[in-house]
Amino acid sequence: ATVGHGTALGVIRSAHFVQRKKIHVWVDETRPRLQGARLTAWELMTDGIPMTLICDSAAASLMRGGKVAAVLVGADRIAANGDTANKIGTFSVACAAKAHNVPFYVVAPTSTVDLSLSDGSLIPIEERSAEEVTRPSQESLVAPDGVQVYNPAFDVTPAEFITAIVTQIGVLRPPFGQALQSAVESASTTTL
Repeated sequence: ATVGHGTALGVIRSAHFVQRKKIHVWVDETRPRLQGARLTAWELMTDGIPMTLICDSAAASLMRGGKVAAVLVGADRIAANGDTANKIGTFSVACAAKAHNVPFYVVAPTSTVDLSLSDGSLIPIEERSAEEVTRPSQESLVAPDGVQVYNPAFDVTPAEFITAIVTQIGVLRPPFGQALQSAVESASTTTL
C-alpha cells in the first residue's frame, strides 16, 4: 500500500489527468479480501476515472475480447531476477495476458526489490485464515462447515510473464537482473 499518488494507480492517474488519455479501468474484485472492490474501485470513483468492477474470473474473457490494452499490478516483493509476488490471483491474470498478447506491467518502488532473493521460489508466501474464503466479509458460511481450505495471501508471477517493471527510477525491461540491481543502487543514492 502507498499514500498520495500511488504506484499502479499512480500510472493510471498520470495517464488520465496529466497525459489526458482516454482510459477505462477494469478493476478485479481481488478475492478473497476484495481489495479491488473495496479500495481500488473507491479510489478510481473518487478520482472520477472511468472504471468497471469485475469478478476476478472475468479478466481473461475481457482480454480475449480485445477490451484490455495493458495490465498494471503492484508488487509486495520482487526477487533479483524479476519474479514478483503480489496478491493471490496476479499470476492467473499474467497467464491470461500472455495468452492474449496483452502487456503485463508491474508497478512498484525499488524498496520492493529484494536482491537477497535470487528468484521467486524464495519468497515466503503467507497462508491466511480459511474464514476469508468460507465467510467472505464476515458473512454467513458460504461453503460446507469444516471444508479444507487453501488460502495463500500471494502468488509469484515469473519474470518471463512480465513485460516491464515500472519504478520511480524508470521502466525496467527484461532481462531484469542487472536492471533491478542498477535501479536499487540508483535509488539508494537519489533523494526524492
